[in-house]
Amino acid sequence: MTEPDRLTEPDRMNEPAHTTTPGAVAEPMVAAAFAGALRPRRFGAWYIAEHQLRQMRSYGWTVVMSGIGSPLIYMLGIGLGLAAFLDVPVASGPDGPVDYLWFVAPALLATAAVSVTTEEFTYTVMAGFKWRRLFWGMNASPVSPEQICSGLVIAVTLRMVFVSAAYYLVMVLFGAVGDVVLGTLMVPVGVLAGLAFGLPLLAFSAGIEEDRGQFAMVQRFVFTPLFLFSGTFYPLDTLPVGLQWVGWISPIWHASEAGRLLSYGPGPGSWPLGAHLAVLALLAVVGWFVARRVFVGRLRS
Repeated sequence: MTEPDRLTEPDRMNEPAHTTTPGAVAEPMVAAAFAGALRPRRFGAWYIAEHQLRQMRSYGWTVVMSGIGSPLIYMLGIGLGLAAFLDVPVASGPDGPVDYLWFVAPALLATAAVSVTTEEFTYTVMAGFKWRRLFWGMNASPVSPEQICSGLVIAVTLRMVFVSAAYYLVMVLFGAVGDVVLGTLMVPVGVLAGLAFGLPLLAFSAGIEEDRGQFAMVQRFVFTPLFLFSGTFYPLDTLPVGLQWVGWISPIWHASEAGRLLSYGPGPGSWPLGAHLAVLALLAVVGWFVARRVFVGRLRS
């Protein structure tokens, strides 16, 4: 007979119950929590990017139609419409005057990429911080504020790649590219232009507590003037000197000129390709650091 069987009934009543101490239960749970947090801490930005891309599926047709429909309409309107009324060439390359459609197409591609950021880095950011408070929920997980900012930028960059590539494909189909092979670099240049304009805008949007029409003002008084006065439809040097500075600070102008250099080469008075890319990179890097700083400051406040 074993020892417990010899216990009398009073002994069993007085025997302490077998319980697990809180520490013994908590330690495996804590270990499991730390183990489960390793991947989000390491790849948190990609988790956020995946979430943002899945969220874009709710307006996927808008993304597709704006990426494919817009270039089709612009190319038809300019290639078959506006260009037919121009008797005098407005731009020249290294071999002389170039087709008007060649001149306009790189600017339209850059503008398409920039317009993506005016959508995704404004109201989406306000929804994340205030309207839906998704960023606060993400911040309660092992994902860091820096990764939340990075994930959003990755998702928007992928959308810009899709839009720019679709635009370039339509340009090729319409014969709007001089050098088709070298012209493929217009896709990353367009994305860089989107980041040069969008990342400072992201920093601005992340610092807004209430939407009192700021985004509408950005659209009307920042994006639209940059689009119109960045040499999109005519060379920048045909503008009055007092307006040419708008192009010099505009990511759209620098990306448009870089695209034209890649498409048909340098014209008279063109800036070097490296100068345009350096301006775009500088704007993107400064905007990136400021945006991350604003995200961290707001989510850790």
